[in-house]
Amino acid sequence: MREAESLPASGAIARGEHVMALRVFYEDTDAGGVVYYANYLKFAERARTEMLRLLGFEQRALAAERGLAFAVARCEIDYLKPARLDDVVRLHTRVLEVRRASLRLKQSLRRDGADLVRLAVRLACVGPGGRPARLPDDLFGAFRPLLPAG
Repeated sequence: MREAESLPASGAIARGEHVMALRVFYEDTDAGGVVYYANYLKFAERARTEMLRLLGFEQRALAAERGLAFAVARCEIDYLKPARLDDVVRLHTRVLEVRRASLRLKQSLRRDGADLVRLAVRLACVGPGGRPARLPDDLFGAFRPLLPAG
């Protein structure tokens, strides 16, 4: 079974980590067939959205029903090796910390088990007008099992 076929479209959560496969398309690359640097941020956003979906929360519903959204408050990214046109890569997302109004995550984009890109991301929960907002108890609780032991 090919790597892309081994995961559902939203990925899967196992052992405290969300993993999602994606293929690099022509539109993701520069003229040399290498993923354009800003597109790694889009890939990471997709993975976070799908992880949230697997936890039972959809971005649109959070906004419409609760007036909540997640905003990237901080992002550090290390580009180690390029992903290329037609590569099948996996985005790995780990929740490192859950606070009442923010999350800290570690993400890595891998090909054949090797890290290509690493991201350290802090997300803020925001309400109307972009003001900080507390994570609702059910959302806060959904992230807790993903935290590292200890």
